[in-house]
Amino acid sequence: MTPQNLLKSPLNTQKCTLGCPVLDRCLDGGIPCNSVTELVAESGSGKTQLCLQLSLMAQLPSSLGGLASSSLYIHTEFPFPIRRLHQLSTSFQHLHPQLYVHGDNPCDYVFVRSVYSADQLLDIMSKAEFFIANLKTRLPVRLVVIDSIAALFRSEFENTPCDLKRRSSLFFKLSGKLKALALRFNLAVVVTNQVVDMVEPNQGVNGVRVGNLRCLYSSGRRVCPALGLAWANCVNSRLFLSRYEEVDREENGGGKGQRDFLCKRTMRQLHVVFAPHLPYSSCEFVVTRDGVLGVNI
Repeated sequence: MTPQNLLKSPLNTQKCTLGCPVLDRCLDGGIPCNSVTELVAESGSGKTQLCLQLSLMAQLPSSLGGLASSSLYIHTEFPFPIRRLHQLSTSFQHLHPQLYVHGDNPCDYVFVRSVYSADQLLDIMSKAEFFIANLKTRLPVRLVVIDSIAALFRSEFENTPCDLKRRSSLFFKLSGKLKALALRFNLAVVVTNQVVDMVEPNQGVNGVRVGNLRCLYSSGRRVCPALGLAWANCVNSRLFLSRYEEVDREENGGGKGQRDFLCKRTMRQLHVVFAPHLPYSSCEFVVTRDGVLGVNI
């Protein structure tokens, strides 16, 4: 097969639905297996919400777009949002009661592990292979989530040549383990990353444009993914979640001397920055009590 043929008819791989036809359409079916997909966003943009939803959608049978699988959810920077997962799982169970007729709880198939350092994460990756291979449950693990990768690497390393070299080495070790696991067990791997403000006029990361978008904007600020170009080379696909405030309506203060005020709502968008199987696309989405939903425009 030549590169030209690969572009014309890309290799088929199973994908995991995001639980929304609008989002799935934007990503041509969902999150691919045998691959590492990165979600980049500032805090409050919905990346953790999307990961929690994905960990439930993975439990769906392939006929409904899922992986018929459990998930391994590794969190690094906050107490795991167990109440939110239970809230989402209640809605999920109401939509798919046929999957849990024996009294199973969808949360039982989300295996959670906390991590506090880059070295600890590497150690867990070495043990994950044994865990995934020997797990005796109705649903095998086929989704791995790391939320977030930036929290570990931004806090442990100084901006010195020695530390940056060691950090890059850890990047490639970690991505090598993740990609090996993905290939061996046909996993979908999702990692979240943070953003930093752009303070220089350079285009892209260190002056190098990475992906479809020349500039990334969120909350009215120009931003770029954390961890730099070295980490960008460690993931297969990068999705960017942006947010901004939109004036919904203007309210009258209602009396003399009372000021008028603006009612705002938060708008969010998902963008494909780069992916070997996707052209650039984007869609608007909202975060509701029942989950993350794309918006038809």
